[in-house]
Amino acid sequence: MKWKDWDRNIKVRLLGEFVINLLFWMFFPYMAIYFSDELGKEQAGLLLVASQLVGVVTNLVGGYCADTFGRKKMMVVAGAGQAVSFALFALANSPWLNSPVLTFLAFTALGLFGSLYWPASHAMIADVVPEKNRSEVFAVFYTSINISVVFGPALGSIFFFDYRFELLLACTIVGIILTFVLQRFIRETVPEKKPIVEDKNGEPKKWSEVVWDQLRDYRVIAKDKLFLLFILAGVLVAQTFMQLDLLIAVYTTEKVPVQTLLHLGDWSLSLSGEKAFGYIVSTNGLLVALFTVFMSKWMNKYKEGNIFVISSLLYGVGMLLYGNTTVIWLLFLAITVFTAAELMVVGIQESFISKLAPEHMRGQYFAAAGLRFSIGRSLAPLAIPLTMWIGFQWTFFMLFVLTVISAGLYHVMFRLHDKKMAETEKQNSVAPNAAG
Repeated sequence: MKWKDWDRNIKVRLLGEFVINLLFWMFFPYMAIYFSDELGKEQAGLLLVASQLVGVVTNLVGGYCADTFGRKKMMVVAGAGQAVSFALFALANSPWLNSPVLTFLAFTALGLFGSLYWPASHAMIADVVPEKNRSEVFAVFYTSINISVVFGPALGSIFFFDYRFELLLACTIVGIILTFVLQRFIRETVPEKKPIVEDKNGEPKKWSEVVWDQLRDYRVIAKDKLFLLFILAGVLVAQTFMQLDLLIAVYTTEKVPVQTLLHLGDWSLSLSGEKAFGYIVSTNGLLVALFTVFMSKWMNKYKEGNIFVISSLLYGVGMLLYGNTTVIWLLFLAITVFTAAELMVVGIQESFISKLAPEHMRGQYFAAAGLRFSIGRSLAPLAIPLTMWIGFQWTFFMLFVLTVISAGLYHVMFRLHDKKMAETEKQNSVAPNAAG
């Protein structure tokens, strides 16, 4: 699908969202560092857990709001909310005020409005792009985000620590401009029909009823042993890959001293821990952007069970290596191992979920599968206060142990899955013979 054939809605959003994502990634990876420094690790961990729980609840109603109130309306409302949140964020870090509490409230509000924005954003792509071209368009947006991850943290290592107010003021201005552009230049795309979400009387459901329905849908987990193991293993391994902007950020800033990486004549490249962290996150984003397609094709040649098990163990090895060195070059090696683990499963997770799910329950299964990330994201900040109680090395070691347990659960799950598939094939082969 050529650029000239793209709907104007998608063109406008791609450009606008790239800029806002770039600014977002200039401060987001450093928030755990900020809260740890300003409020202490224990309070920082608990507050970050609270902010993630707000996002989990909002995610449950994001799709409902997009269907009920319209894609454009929710995107404009969310954009305006983010602009106001950025303004409060900037005020809380301005020459006139330094308020970690207001910063936390603004940061939480940003997550809340983001949870309202993205379901409408994805739905709009599905509305205006033909089905045969959707994967291509989604891939372009995914690549755009990863480009932001490449450059944002590296720039943020300079601007967030030295020019924080100016950075947040720029985010506010861009947020206001993006809201205006969305209101002025994109059109509503929600289908002209009754809301999909209706009660037994044919009336639109309230948002509270939608949340309750989705929570009830998660009962499917308790009825499917294979799927339950898949969720549990996913939550455990999520405790590692969710640490990129949490434990890894705090450890790199606190423990990694200034080091000279290159020395050429009178010129040398030296990095402090906080600046090294920016480049480390950028390395992760660059590797994901460059090798996602290659790794997805490569992994299709191997058994899914082996891929999930090895990926979990690689996450653990990456964390173990990261937590036992302060040499920047070794930290880059550790994050490369960490990223390899991520890339191994990025292309096969969704297809495996579709295999586990009965056709008539795929929506419920995919919704429930999101618990791997929502629960994992909510629990991950607890690693920060944990470093106060047992230290960094033991915290990294505990995360390594969780990946080993996760790998064991994946191994058991795939053995049960293979056994179930073999029994199904046997029954299918017997049935025609019996009929004959």
